[in-house]
Amino acid sequence: MRVEREMIQIPSGHSFRVLRWSRSLRDVECVVAPGKVEKITGEGTRWHFHVEMELTLFTEGSGTRFVGDHIGSFEGGDLVLLGSKLPHYWHTRGNSGGISVQWHFPEGHPFWAFPENLPLLELFERAGRGLRLSGAPATRIAALLRDMMQAQGVEQLSLLLRTLALIATVPEADRTFLSVRSFALAAESHYQQAISKAMRHLIAHFREEVRLEDVLALTGLSRPTFARQFKKHSGRTFSEFLNRLRLQAACRELLESGRSVLEIAMGCGFTQVSFFNRLFRRLQKCSPTEYRARQGRETGRRRAAF
Repeated sequence: MRVEREMIQIPSGHSFRVLRWSRSLRDVECVVAPGKVEKITGEGTRWHFHVEMELTLFTEGSGTRFVGDHIGSFEGGDLVLLGSKLPHYWHTRGNSGGISVQWHFPEGHPFWAFPENLPLLELFERAGRGLRLSGAPATRIAALLRDMMQAQGVEQLSLLLRTLALIATVPEADRTFLSVRSFALAAESHYQQAISKAMRHLIAHFREEVRLEDVLALTGLSRPTFARQFKKHSGRTFSEFLNRLRLQAACRELLESGRSVLEIAMGCGFTQVSFFNRLFRRLQKCSPTEYRARQGRETGRRRAAF
């Protein structure tokens, strides 16, 4: 999970690329044409960014999604649009599968020579915070992505245009910003690898006692420099990021286990259940017990509808 710019290679004869994976985000195939793929090493399993925009659909799997300053859970059906240089990372739980489309149409690109495309400028700007798409529009977009893997040439390009046009018209109720603010990592930042080490350490050890002094020693940065650069790269302070990690894990365990709130809080790295309860209520707008009951009812309704 090194934080660095991913250098994306668009296949010859294409203006964008279509990716798919069926097991791991590290084992990815670039779909060059129907029945023809090129194997590449995916970068979705580490904190990274690239200048290309990206639309990613998880067809199966679950885990934790990191987009800008956002930390949240995801499962099969998750559909996210990412803007240029927006840092992101998917921490999957076991195997996963999905489709991803990546493109880069900067100012001056022939894409903008067509006046019909100009309304998409607003969409591309909004994507700088990351957009999660849901509901009926997401289902239609997912179908277009699947069709894209079986098309080539003008037909495939037309599917991309239809996809972008559909995303631009998704109603507010089916569109959610992920990151609180829009920010992009600069490719030349020499602090990226140090912050990457810190974030990797937090993700691996958030259930344990995490000492800032140990993280500073790991990164080789002074306390003021670390605080400034960590906020710049993750969008959150050190303690905010750590608490969000712990809270996200607790939310998942409240739904997937029958353990008590106290056991879950302590198992996720919180040392005081009173602090856990206050933080939980502030961020989730309900108590852990209410969250468990409410989410359980919603899951039951979804299964009944299915």
